[in-house]
Amino acid sequence: MPGWLDPVVRAARTVRPTELSRFLPPEDGRGRQSAVLVLFGEGPRGPELLLQERAGSLRSHAGQPSFPGGALDPEDGDPHTTGPLRAALREAEEETGLDPAGVQLFGVLPRLYIPVSEFVVTPVLGWWRAPSPVGAVDPAETARVFTVPVADLTDPDHRVTVVHPGGFHGPAFTVESALVWGFTAGVIDRLLHFAGWEQPWDRSREVPLDWRA
Repeated sequence: MPGWLDPVVRAARTVRPTELSRFLPPEDGRGRQSAVLVLFGEGPRGPELLLQERAGSLRSHAGQPSFPGGALDPEDGDPHTTGPLRAALREAEEETGLDPAGVQLFGVLPRLYIPVSEFVVTPVLGWWRAPSPVGAVDPAETARVFTVPVADLTDPDHRVTVVHPGGFHGPAFTVESALVWGFTAGVIDRLLHFAGWEQPWDRSREVPLDWRA
């Protein structure tokens, strides 16, 4: 793997759940086990991340940019060991068409919780060592697939705070004609921070969301 990924590798080994989010899996075991693929690649402008935009017709998180991923299937195996790794690659292939053979997994982050959908999510970290063509496989689920340069994610001009009418305040990114917020933005924000890539940005710049978000 390239040397620029070393800080991400170190962060994955040392970061604690409470350093990533205040939303942690319920202690009683509730929640649907799932995984997302946080895939780093090398693009024309250097390091980049693979994201997708969910279809606007979906019942949950409609129209939101997100990491590829979804719920674990029984054939994925144990959700506490290798199940999330298999699920992240399987879902990424189903949603974006990428070839899993070109992905090198190198770590996982602590499991987190999305209260609105009751998903317990394991972020799986990968290096796209042999990029393959990607695109929206099923338009009913995915509107588009795109990559975002890390340089744009760290650029203070692309950083804002989103404000939901329900009271949620969180980091967000205005990149590639998209507003990346919620769970995905939270994971990116923390990765940038613990990898030492974060630049000071104006947290008072707010973007309001509506109830449909």
